[in-house]
Amino acid sequence: MVSDIKSTRNAVVTGTAGIALAVARRLVSDGFFVILCGNDPEQNAAARSSLGDQHAQVVELDVSDADAVERFAADLGHRLDGLDALVNCAAIQPYGTIETTTPADWQKVVGINLTGYYLMSHFLYPLLKSRGNASVVNFASVQGHLNQNNVLGYATTKGAIHAFTRAMAVDCAKDGVRVNSVSPGSIRTPLLEFAARSLTPEGGNLEDTIKEFGKSHSIGRVGTTEEVAALVSYLVGPESGFCIGGDFPIDGGLRAKLNV
Repeated sequence: MVSDIKSTRNAVVTGTAGIALAVARRLVSDGFFVILCGNDPEQNAAARSSLGDQHAQVVELDVSDADAVERFAADLGHRLDGLDALVNCAAIQPYGTIETTTPADWQKVVGINLTGYYLMSHFLYPLLKSRGNASVVNFASVQGHLNQNNVLGYATTKGAIHAFTRAMAVDCAKDGVRVNSVSPGSIRTPLLEFAARSLTPEGGNLEDTIKEFGKSHSIGRVGTTEEVAALVSYLVGPESGFCIGGDFPIDGGLRAKLNV
């Protein structure tokens, strides 16, 4: 559960590693009190150590569990008079095709990557609405537009997040709640490093594999979590007040480059 909070600007971020942790750090530096939610005890502990407890809290939460999210939102409602930002970032990326993705795999990736965004947005909406000028940022992906092989479940959820964001934005604008999505390309995260390790030949160099990933991008490198966090900072801030229902690519020109 969340402990007592005394802050004028509050944000909830789902996920406790990689991009989510960088977003939390950036929002803390912007003056937010950040509640970071994750279901991996090791990642939660590392995030707690990284952020400290003065301007952030890390809460154990499975965003795909409707009852747990409802309890979390109710508890938060007793401690806050409003929520300024919700950043839905938690995600998993299992590998599989239509043949190899099992029903259990499908339910898990949809539960975390899509249903989790709905549950957090649904149960926290009263707190967002009460602010009158809150912002929601949903993490999609370039793979919501164009796809690699063998990522059926992940790509499906990321494409759905684009439609989810547009629909939510249209409905919520009347309440002063702005909703946008972010679509990163290859970003240096634990998830990307895991993928790179699986593709690095025995005796090969992980960094060389990551450099190869970068060559697909017009800029010639992978992105950093801090670069993504800077975009989120803009989208939850007052300067982006006319941004509603958009998808903001941060992909180093990946989709602009024709790799032939």
